[in-house]
Amino acid sequence: MELKAKELRQLSSEDRKERLKGLYETLLRERATHSMGGAPANPGKIKSVRRQIARILTVEGEEQKK
Repeated sequence: MELKAKELRQLSSEDRKERLKGLYETLLRERATHSMGGAPANPGKIKSVRRQIARILTVEGEEQKK
């Protein structure tokens, strides 16, 4: 489930870090499947996960600047 930046800002920092950890694990699994030559169930999943990670890191960076 993709969250928008507005929704991410409403979460606590700990919740965002937990989501980030889960997303990194998902990305690792997807890349492993791809590298072993398996056909991914959802071809756009890697791109989607990378964008979600970028959104969370952006919001975290904004919070640190305040």
